[in-house]
Amino acid sequence: MALEITDATFEDVVLKSEKPVLVDFWAAWCGPCRMVGPIIDEIHSDYEGKAVVGKVDVDSNQEFAAKYGVRNIPTVLLFKGGEVIHRQVGVAPKAVYTGKIDESL
Repeated sequence: MALEITDATFEDVVLKSEKPVLVDFWAAWCGPCRMVGPIIDEIHSDYEGKAVVGKVDVDSNQEFAAKYGVRNIPTVLLFKGGEVIHRQVGVAPKAVYTGKIDESL
């Protein structure tokens, strides 16, 4: 399971990370989010120790979703050095996410 990121932990887990961080902004009621969820969980396992992979439930954690302009979900952001270096809105194949992580390593 990917790391559960909240508004309270976002700064420490994402913005201060030494490693690239893939963040899935999602909600339980979102059908496409349920399609992306298992992919994100797989990537979490595949990149353990190399990158941080987590999820933000936008229903209960709206601060950073708003800050980064997440208007449609799923939105997956890749951070490096506290900055967004890639944005993927909607469902994409696993290779899209892993390719961007690989580029950032």
